[in-house]
Amino acid sequence: MVTRRHLIAVGAGIGLFAPVFALAPSVAQETRAPADAVLFESLEQVTTLAERGPAILYFHADWCPTCQATMVSFQARWPEVQPGLTVIIADYDTETELKARYGVTYQNTFVQVAADGSRIQSWNGGGIEALNSRPIF
Repeated sequence: MVTRRHLIAVGAGIGLFAPVFALAPSVAQETRAPADAVLFESLEQVTTLAERGPAILYFHADWCPTCQATMVSFQARWPEVQPGLTVIIADYDTETELKARYGVTYQNTFVQVAADGSRIQSWNGGGIEALNSRPIF
């Protein structure tokens, strides 16, 4: 079973999750659940989440200054992320098989995954703005 949590605070260990409340959604977004963020557990978790809506793997490294800035931005601006997305935070240093599967060669990379586990698209960086413009619904 997948536990859905909302990202609000992230430190070096990426484990501080608590509810946040989204800003008023547009009419097209009213039927979507608020954006969520979870830690990567398995490919099955990712595909299950992708059946519900856009599932975005985020390859994060604790030592990466850009990743740290992205997480600070997530903490401060998470309510701005469009409803319906789930960001799955994967450890860039330890998830070597996952990186190989999706062709990830550097940290701060986002990969949208389909319900069958295939890669829909990937991009590097962009933070909140990319999460609001790149995902395919």
